[in-house]
Amino acid sequence: MATSAINSSSTIQMDYMKLLVTQLQNQNPLEPMDNNQMATQLTQISQLQQLESMSSNFADVLATTKRNYANSLLGKNVTFFATNEATGETEKKVGSVGSVFNDPKTGESLLGVTVSTGTEAAGYTVGLDAVVLVEN
Repeated sequence: MATSAINSSSTIQMDYMKLLVTQLQNQNPLEPMDNNQMATQLTQISQLQQLESMSSNFADVLATTKRNYANSLLGKNVTFFATNEATGETEKKVGSVGSVFNDPKTGESLLGVTVSTGTEAAGYTVGLDAVVLVEN
């Protein structure tokens, strides 16, 4: 999971609790804090924690689904577009998926595709988002 510059909900909750304790220690006894406002803030922090947890869980499910989909493409023909290095033009390619692997840097599922043209064969590494057609 990627780290973010945004504080996690647990860090925000700890900061809020420190602030709350400081406010309670220094409040004016004749004008105490509003309990409803404090309860609302605590509820919002709890909701933030739940959303953060759900987001993390959905990201895990999505990654697993993408890996399973990539594995289901083994042995199938896929169509994708690649740039011809000699001309710089985009060309349609059709090849057979021979392998599936994960990019160690990004965790993205990639396909090893062999494109046969006549007597020659070329290997391509293709991301799932580049596949435009899948055939048996």
